[in-house]
Amino acid sequence: FYRLFNFSLAGHLVECGAQSTGGIFTDWHEVSDWDTIGFPIVECSEDGTFRLTKPPGTGGLVSFGTAAEQLVYEIGDPTAYLLPDVSCDFTRVKISEVPGQEGSAVRVTGARGYRPSNDYKVSGTYMEGFRLTAAFMITGPNAAGKGRKTAESILKRIRGLFREKGMRDFSQTHLQFVGTEESYGKNAREFPSGGPREVAVWLSVRHPQKEALQLFAREIASSGTGMAPGLFGMIGGRPKPSPVLKLFSFLHPKSNFQPVVDLNDEKHAVDEFQHNEADSKAPSSPAAESDSSAVSLEGKFRVGDLAYLRSGDKGDTANIGVVARKPEYYPLLRGSLTEETVRKYFEHLLTEESRVIRYELPGICGLNFVLTSSLGGGGIASLRPDAQGKAYGQMLADLKLE
Repeated sequence: FYRLFNFSLAGHLVECGAQSTGGIFTDWHEVSDWDTIGFPIVECSEDGTFRLTKPPGTGGLVSFGTAAEQLVYEIGDPTAYLLPDVSCDFTRVKISEVPGQEGSAVRVTGARGYRPSNDYKVSGTYMEGFRLTAAFMITGPNAAGKGRKTAESILKRIRGLFREKGMRDFSQTHLQFVGTEESYGKNAREFPSGGPREVAVWLSVRHPQKEALQLFAREIASSGTGMAPGLFGMIGGRPKPSPVLKLFSFLHPKSNFQPVVDLNDEKHAVDEFQHNEADSKAPSSPAAESDSSAVSLEGKFRVGDLAYLRSGDKGDTANIGVVARKPEYYPLLRGSLTEETVRKYFEHLLTEESRVIRYELPGICGLNFVLTSSLGGGGIASLRPDAQGKAYGQMLADLKLE
């Protein structure tokens, strides 16, 4: 199984293309030639270790930071990265830059794991109405104020038409002003009196009936001539309704299925490998690293000064991976960046049902925060601009630690 552990990790590192060769890297300014960024290459060894590299002469960057960020991208419990053939444990993974090939290759070792579970992962989707997003620009003094009155007036107008036609109200609405740092909640910076002079208005709505949103799309045009000054640029043209698909994931016993291979029009039943459930249990969590190497920092420091960060999603759950830039920063991050600290920082995006769970990856001096029920439904079920939590890592970078 040891090759499966490590080579499954290799697949995880390269599955999103250039994200492991400098794409969306925290230190984006250090990544050269985005226009010719190289896609990742994995060179596997007999002992299960591998090198992550990219084609010669291409842009991008392969470093400890780029590879470590991708390792923590869109994972949950790092001791239980569940795959059909194996369950992986990434907590003891080591990533080292290859001498003489700085910026173009790293060596990856240390993935562990155990047998797969006796369950299949099932991802189901179901339809729940329709959604539509209108986005437009407003400039000038008190742009956000004008945008709010415009959006509220649009909704009031459409609701009046719904009542006349005997239609139900919207199932959900979401109004946000891009450019005001509204996504930061109480962590937003203060603007001068009157706020920014240029904002994008994001107005998303859901309704059980497609016809209701088609009416919305027609009537929104009135805002361009009958509402606030400085409104322009309906982004993407007149909006169109689209279905809302929600994700429902669950585990189902493998014993309830009979796998069949269809080869040359002949069907062959395959016995599913079953094993003791004890073999599918995660190993005990690694002991915490000693804090004896911690550095003493005076004053306040941004998380982004001490760590690389990357965030992503799985359904309505977001994760934020935090990897210390230097091993001596790890004890400080472990001690200061707690579940409660992260929950408080993102409380404006969470619900009462949300949980914040912290996992540790001492091999790369990393932490992984999982935020459940944090994306407004997630994916195309969410009305938020950032429905996949892509900005959460960058937002956490500005959190100050003492």
